[in-house]
Order: sequence, then structure tokens, then C-alpha cells
Amino acid sequence: MTEQLRLMAVHAHPDDESSKGAATMAKYVSEGVDVLVATCTGGERGSILNPKLQGDPYIEENIHEVRKKEMDEAREILGVKQEWLGFVDSGLPEGDPLPPLPDGCFALQDVEAAAEPLVRLIRTFKPQVITTYDENGGYPHPDHIMTHKITMVAFEAAGDPEKYPEAGEPWQPQKLYYNQGFNRPRTVALHEALLARGMDSPYGEWLERWKQFEQRERTLTTYVPCDEFFEIRDKALIAHATQIDPDGGWFRVPMDIQREVWPTEEYELAKSLVDTSLPEDDLFAGIRNN
Repeated sequence: MTEQLRLMAVHAHPDDESSKGAATMAKYVSEGVDVLVATCTGGERGSILNPKLQGDPYIEENIHEVRKKEMDEAREILGVKQEWLGFVDSGLPEGDPLPPLPDGCFALQDVEAAAEPLVRLIRTFKPQVITTYDENGGYPHPDHIMTHKITMVAFEAAGDPEKYPEAGEPWQPQKLYYNQGFNRPRTVALHEALLARGMDSPYGEWLERWKQFEQRERTLTTYVPCDEFFEIRDKALIAHATQIDPDGGWFRVPMDIQREVWPTEEYELAKSLVDTSLPEDDLFAGIRNN
């Protein structure tokens, strides 16, 4: 295939692109693939999760601009392009009962209307492959679930000339994947590898909490070898300084153990318009040679 390969990753907030599939994107960039991150919201309602930055009045008053600059830095580290879809962060509702979502937020938009800017971006960028979240959002954040909904609509509509006729010339992506990097087999493997070496594992509580998030065991179809890019992934994640504590659990598994025990990032093939055989080791399997 001589045509330029293009990958679009649709994410809910700035930082999601660095915690989900970042090493995969960096790998494809290194191979000359054109990679675009579509970020649905500005992360305006995200909490400041890095304890070193909590209580900073400038950050609290200017969180939208701060997170935009963090995204700029992460984008440069990963070598990807990035576009904002322009929706407002819904926040993660907490409490019992849960409070209502804020007026005007992303999760309360009409799905068909909210898919329009993504359809427009797909038709402009022309990706063969799109990645996003599964129907549970990966975890049940309202913005992640909404990201799934608009991506499913946009994948089907982008190639249909009768849908969104004002959004550009039709383009039909060939494959759609769900990010499944936080999967049980990987978590168990790393957890057991750490314990076998007499080390503490950050995954014990994860495995205990798994049941409340996991609706069903996901089907992992695609394992992309990308361990050479784990360091780039971590640098991009640390660039989102308000969201990530560089001394936190994200970084407590030594790099050599990660590479030895689990050198891939995982995906679930949700839709394919090309023939492929599972399991895959390439998001463009079935496309490169067509």
C-alpha cells in the first residue's frame, strides 16, 4: 500500500491520550504513520490530582489554559497532531445519590449533534483506523461514555454522503478499536511478577476494585509491540502535571520488568471493513497490503 497510513485516537480529556495507547501512537509516528488525537473536552472540571500542585491559586483559576499547555507539551513529546472538538468537561460526579451533571457539559449533548465535529474531522484527516473507548468508557466517567457514543456514530456516518452533508466529502474509516490497555491479564501479570521478585505491587487494590468497574471480561484482539516507546509514553504522561504525580503508582513498576513481562498495548477490534485474522499485532493489519 503506497497511500499514507493515518491513525485517529479519540479521547475525552487532555491526558487520556498519554495514559491510553500513547506508546502505540509513538511507535506508529516513528514508522511514518500520520497520527491525530481528537480531544473532546478541555478538561476544565478535572481535579488537580498531583499533590505537589494542589492549592495553587493560579492553576485553580486557570485550569483550562494550564491543561491546554500540558496537552501542547504532551503532543510534542509523542510527535502527534491534535485537535480539540470544543466540548466542556462534565466532571466526575461523586456522592450518593450522584449530583446532576452541569448544564451544557459534553455528556448532556445530543449524541447526533455532538458527533458532527468528529465527522468533520474524520472527513478532513481521512484516517483508516480509529481508536476510542468501549461502551463502558473504559471506566464509567460520563465523558468517556459520551466519547464512545459519538465515535460510534461518526464512524458509521463519515462515509455516508447523506449524513452531515455540510461536514465535508465522505470518508469511510476501515477499522475501529477500543483501547483496552488496563486489562486484567496485564494487571495480573505485572502484579505477580513484582511479588515474585519480592517487590511491592501497586496493583493489589486495582484487582480488588476491578469488579465494580468491569461489566464483563473484554476480548483482547490486538497486541501492539511498543515497549521501545514506554519511556516516551511516561514523559508524555508526566507533561500533564496537574493530573499525574510523578512519584505515584503510575511509575512504580520498573521499566525492565514492564518490558520483560508485558511489552505490548492491547486493543479490542470493534469494527472492521477489511479482512484480518485474530489475534493481530498491528492496528493496520488488513489495510497495509490492500
